[in-house]
Amino acid sequence: MIAIAKPYLTDAEAQAAYDTILTGWVTQGPRVEEFEKKFALYAGAKYAVAVSNCTTALHLAMIVAGIGEGDEVLCPSLSYIATANAVRYVGAKPIFVDVEYDTYNIDPIDAEKKITPKTKAILIVHQMGMPANINAFRILCDKYKLKLIEDAACAAGSSYKGDRIGANSSLVCFSFHPRKVITTGEGGMITTDREDYYQRLKLLRQHGMSVNDRVRHEAKDLIFEDHVEVGYNYRMTDIQAAVGIKQLEKLDWIVDERRKIAASYNKAFKNVPFIQLPIEKKGCFSNYQSYCIYLKDGCPIDRNTLMQGLLDCGIATRRGIMTSHRETAYKDQPTNATLPVSESLQDNSIILPLYIPMQVRDIQFVIDAFLGMVHKKLQEVLV
Repeated sequence: MIAIAKPYLTDAEAQAAYDTILTGWVTQGPRVEEFEKKFALYAGAKYAVAVSNCTTALHLAMIVAGIGEGDEVLCPSLSYIATANAVRYVGAKPIFVDVEYDTYNIDPIDAEKKITPKTKAILIVHQMGMPANINAFRILCDKYKLKLIEDAACAAGSSYKGDRIGANSSLVCFSFHPRKVITTGEGGMITTDREDYYQRLKLLRQHGMSVNDRVRHEAKDLIFEDHVEVGYNYRMTDIQAAVGIKQLEKLDWIVDERRKIAASYNKAFKNVPFIQLPIEKKGCFSNYQSYCIYLKDGCPIDRNTLMQGLLDCGIATRRGIMTSHRETAYKDQPTNATLPVSESLQDNSIILPLYIPMQVRDIQFVIDAFLGMVHKKLQEVLV
């Protein structure tokens, strides 16, 4: 079976985890601090705060941005459900915005139409690692005095207008899940350029504790902590951070290799009618966290038949990105969403295998199987 994705982990990560375990300090500690500093430097941000996953990162971002009960946050429905859920965690309402047909990213034109006096923030998503139009949303947020938050779960290593994702906004949230470009097993990171956000994020991730464990451990004088506000247990362990440090060292190389695989797909599929390939707009640099093909109207084979055929050949695929407003958890939410582009992209897109190290023969096998099924069906239709 050719998998849809695999984490790229080596002996270096295993050794780093092993060495950290032997130090006796395995919870949030010196390796987490090192990972934060190195990630902030890589992303071009002033600060970075490591957390347990990207969902908790989004939750904390909502809190420090001042989003609360009765507020509205514009966000795409075409995203993993955690994007919208984070808005609901703080009692706010996600207002679903349609996406651009060619990038799968939130549409600034539709977003402006949905701004109301209750709107407090726009939560953009860099879907599948393809950067969203940050400048357009920064203009919107400045115009209507809104907060801009980036869900960059898939976008470590991607860039926008020459800046790495993480350097453009005050709250940018990353994921290190195994399906992402780099992984710590589970894990997340928030980058920010604001010291007040940085200090409060560190407080909130550890129960609102005024003095963290490491400070107390290293103190020469007796210290008693205070819990200054209701916080959460959203910490990253030092074991995870040690793995993350080694993954970060390889990130640029991993992105280069992923882009080579995407280029192979692009070359093979570029002249196939009825399909749309990923589009990298000017100024955007994708890490190709996923490679997604859209089957246009008139395609001779439907998406599910194609997926099953590839599975029968031993090739795993996934459907297009989910639409949260059509999930059971949102059936009782009066979204009043009219999202034709989002729904079409979910219903007619297929994600192909892409991971490091994916062998050349496996890439070619996917290409041949895909083209073979499409051409066979096309011949049947013509006959």
